[in-house]
Amino acid sequence: MATRAESVPAAAAKRRGKTKTLKSDDAGTPWWMWLAVAAIVLFCLFPFYWLINISLKTPADLQSSSLIPPHPTLTNYDSIFKNPDFTKALRNSAVIALSTTVLALFVGSFCAYALARLKLRFKAAILAIVLSISTFPQIAIAAPLFKLWSDIGLFNTWRGLIIPYLTFALPLSIYIMVSFFREIPKDLEEAALVDGATRFQAFRKVVIPLAAPGLATAGILAFIGAWNEFLLAVTLTSSSKARTVPAAISFFTGATEHEIPYGSIAAASVVISVPLILMVLLFQKRIVAGLTAGAVKG
Repeated sequence: MATRAESVPAAAAKRRGKTKTLKSDDAGTPWWMWLAVAAIVLFCLFPFYWLINISLKTPADLQSSSLIPPHPTLTNYDSIFKNPDFTKALRNSAVIALSTTVLALFVGSFCAYALARLKLRFKAAILAIVLSISTFPQIAIAAPLFKLWSDIGLFNTWRGLIIPYLTFALPLSIYIMVSFFREIPKDLEEAALVDGATRFQAFRKVVIPLAAPGLATAGILAFIGAWNEFLLAVTLTSSSKARTVPAAISFFTGATEHEIPYGSIAAASVVISVPLILMVLLFQKRIVAGLTAGAVKG
């Protein structure tokens, strides 16, 4: 009994000692490390701040390099929303990016499930080939697509952009969702099959809900990629009918022939960047989880 009574205070003292050690380690973080973190954050955020700074300047103030606008104004934002080409481009970008995302998730979920669950030969090679497509340079297919789309009537249309966007969004979605499907226990599907569900019902009612984080991650990355795409949007469109926002900004014109409307370009860049920044901040954990899924086993 005496031995037990003595062991309890000893254990408590040992835990207190560990707690103090952890606190002392946290308090002993070098000051230069915090300084380095602050410098990296400022380095990453400064370009976006400079973009906001330019968007709030008047045309006369654009020549100055002041860190704070001398005469802040929202004239540039007002001018871009009065520009019908910009508002049409916003609509085109939203429709094309959303359509690309939905199709990539719908088709990619079936492909990823097949690669994760079915017994197929050369599954690793197939997945590697699928992923390698997303690294293919867009400039290599821009000219052939321009000729092909012009011949079959898809040039300057929404479909003419959605289809090539899928060639890059779909492989990434498949790669992310395969990792999530592999982590779902097969016992859950087998239990649903025993209860009378078909393979598709088990996939739709059991697998898809459990893989929702992976679907969200793939959808976010596919949407960001389609929203930011520039090269194909410029090559495969010729008017505001189907032109997306990144391409529309490159066609902004100033009051005179040789004037570059820096203020309007900066304001438009801020407007199209804010939704993506908010999306990344809200879903950053899901994005990281999707990119690292399957990296650690056990």
